[in-house]
Amino acid sequence: MRHHHFLQARSRASRPAWPSVFCGLFVTATLLASAATAQTLPPEVDAALQRAKVPREAVTMLVVEAQGKAPARLSHRADVPVNPASVMKLVTTYAALDLLGPAFTWSTPVVVEGAVRDGTLFGNLYIKGQGDPKLVSERLWLLLRRVQGLGIKTIAGDIVLDRSAFENVEVDPASFDGEPLRPYNAAPDALLLNFKSVVMTFVPDRTANTAQVQYEPPLAGVQMQASVPLSGGDCNDYRAALKADFADATHIRFGGSYAASCAEKVWAVAYADAKNYAARAVEGMWREMGGKLAGAVREGRVPSPQGIALKPAFEVTSPSLPEVIRDINKYSNNVMAQQLFLTLSLQAKAALSGASGPSGSTATLAASREVVQRWWRSTVSARADDMPTIDNGSGLSRTDRITAQALARLLQSAYASPYMPELMSSLPITGVDGTLRRSRTAARGSAHLKSGTLRDVVGVAGYVLAASGKRYALVMIVNHPNAIAARPAIEALLDWTTKDN
Repeated sequence: MRHHHFLQARSRASRPAWPSVFCGLFVTATLLASAATAQTLPPEVDAALQRAKVPREAVTMLVVEAQGKAPARLSHRADVPVNPASVMKLVTTYAALDLLGPAFTWSTPVVVEGAVRDGTLFGNLYIKGQGDPKLVSERLWLLLRRVQGLGIKTIAGDIVLDRSAFENVEVDPASFDGEPLRPYNAAPDALLLNFKSVVMTFVPDRTANTAQVQYEPPLAGVQMQASVPLSGGDCNDYRAALKADFADATHIRFGGSYAASCAEKVWAVAYADAKNYAARAVEGMWREMGGKLAGAVREGRVPSPQGIALKPAFEVTSPSLPEVIRDINKYSNNVMAQQLFLTLSLQAKAALSGASGPSGSTATLAASREVVQRWWRSTVSARADDMPTIDNGSGLSRTDRITAQALARLLQSAYASPYMPELMSSLPITGVDGTLRRSRTAARGSAHLKSGTLRDVVGVAGYVLAASGKRYALVMIVNHPNAIAARPAIEALLDWTTKDN
């Protein structure tokens, strides 16, 4: 069953697992001893911090063998809680692998209520969201195509979207970093469709002297400008040149032009009316596929006559958990991380109730924090000063806090776990892919690291393979107004770590 990992986690916490406790005490003693010893920073790291005008007191560092068998090579303010930014995704994704298991998938049930005669459903169609982080446009199309495969071409009733599996997390998309059009600022949603974003593809047509604009998904009731004039010159800031106007949720307009030299470009923006996005997307795609709808697309719940939920006609299954955490960590997808974080409490509640699935449960951020805290104490560290302060699981928060030594313990625990390959392969590789593809470090290809960036915060944590063949757990986080300028210092630390022979 999908929930056995939660039950195992609880049993681990309640039984006297002496080997695990001894190992944890050894690692704790090692890290504490190294943290208590003042160490001189590597000269190249120190020099890079000085050039960035970042004081040592704004930095935390720890480099220790991933297997935890030796004292730390470097420890600097490793016991000081700091804001880790997206490095916090390491906690969420490792907890998910351990609690849910690498074979875990999300399901989206589709319920047909009423009879189907001559291609018409005389009743309602229900789509129940259960937190799938990757229900993107093409998968929504497949879902609706399966509805048509049931012989349904016309729906005489309504299409009802059940989003009750997650609490309603209200966010102002502009409040965090002033970027309301960025899809990563979308709020989590039990029925998260295409990250609540519109993907626009601009295709130059020199014959017509215009750029055709294609939109995905189609949104019901929204007028979308089909083309923009072409212009000459270099392709610089094409988005600014378009002079896009997204303020009116019922119109997408462009007051500028598109440079022909840009060739084809794809631009994804968060839809202005996020609350009604799912309804517009479902109706727009259903109608574009030739489907007819007599009623409306609205929110509601799947009926439960006599307390028993109607049986789904079919369920759409997500990619597996390792595929999802690869997107989360490689590209630092915040809303997917929050979906995963909420899923932890949704599945935990289902496990406690003995249900075969999360039907009827509601996930909350508070409940997910409790799940992660219990897991942390039983799996990573029982020390109170190691416990991270987690807001929403994505690191997109000003209240998150964790120490370098706590992150190192997590990395060492993960390295010794059966899920180490899945976690490590989800992390960006320096100079190769993900958020670290542009890294200029000489350690190109030698490090798998989760990066994190916010205003006044920059950091990395993960694994580094050194010249000696040893693999190290490395953590470096800067909390300072000049944090972004300290990236060369992080690269210097990576280079220093690899040169250990």
